Amino acid sequence: MLITTSFRANEQTIETAKALAKDLHGDYVERRKQSVKQLAMKRGDVLVVGKERFEWYQPNGEKFFFHPSSAMFRVKRLLRGEKDPLIEAAQLKPGDSFLDCTLGLGADAMTASCATGRNGRVVGIEKNPITALLVREGLNTWETGIEEADEAMKRISVISGDSIEQLKKYPDCSFDIVYFDPMFEETIQESTSIAPLRHAAEHDFDHEAAVQEALRVARKRVVLKDHWKSTRFIADSYQFHVIKRKTAQFHYGYIEKEKSPL
Repeated sequence: MLITTSFRANEQTIETAKALAKDLHGDYVERRKQSVKQLAMKRGDVLVVGKERFEWYQPNGEKFFFHPSSAMFRVKRLLRGEKDPLIEAAQLKPGDSFLDCTLGLGADAMTASCATGRNGRVVGIEKNPITALLVREGLNTWETGIEEADEAMKRISVISGDSIEQLKKYPDCSFDIVYFDPMFEETIQESTSIAPLRHAAEHDFDHEAAVQEALRVARKRVVLKDHWKSTRFIADSYQFHVIKRKTAQFHYGYIEKEKSPL
C-alpha cells in the first residue's frame, strides 16, 4: 500500500502520513502533482491522508472514507424516544457494555453507544487494519452537529484484529452483549457507503467458533444480524431465537444467557 497526502498538505499532515506508513507497513510517497490514479498504478491501494479525513482508494476503483451514514438516522430516532431493531434485539440499556465483533463502518456500534449512554461501554473489533484506522479516526474527529451523537462516537473503542482471537483474550462474562453482523451469505442491494467494504471484509469467518467464544464472553445475550435466509441462525451447538421482520431482508437473532432484571 502507498500512503500519501492530499494536495498542499501541511507539515503535520505529512508527519501523520509518514507515521501511518510505518504502522501499516506501507510506503510513504510525496504527493507532488500526482493523481491518485497515477499512484494506484504503482501499487494498487492508496491511502490519502488529509486534514479533514482519510480516504482509501482501492484497486477496483472504489473509494472509502468514514461517514456516519445510516447511523445518524438511527441515532436521531433513539433521541426522539423511538425504537431501533438492534437495541430491541440486544435489550440494551443505559450502562450496558456492548462488544461489536464485526465493526465495519461502525453504524451498529454508534447506535449501541447512544443507547448505553455515558456510563456504558462499546468496543468494536475490525479485522481489516485500514478499515479500523479510518473508522477510529472518523469516530474521534467527525462532527455531526448533535452533541449526543458526537459523544457517543467518541466513546467507542476500536480494536484492529481477528474477532475470535480477540474474544479469546476476554475473561468470562466481560460484556453484557456480544454482537455479530457478518457478510451475508445471500447478496442484497447495499448502500453506497457499505459497498467499498465488501472486498475488504472477512469472508472466511468461522462463525460457529466465534459464537462459542461469544457465549463465554457475554453476560446476557449474543446477537446475530443476518439475511433472512441465513443458515447461521442454527448450528449443531447452538440455536438463535430469530426475530422475524416481514418487510426486512435481514433478521436479528439472539441467544440469551440470563434474564435481564426488569
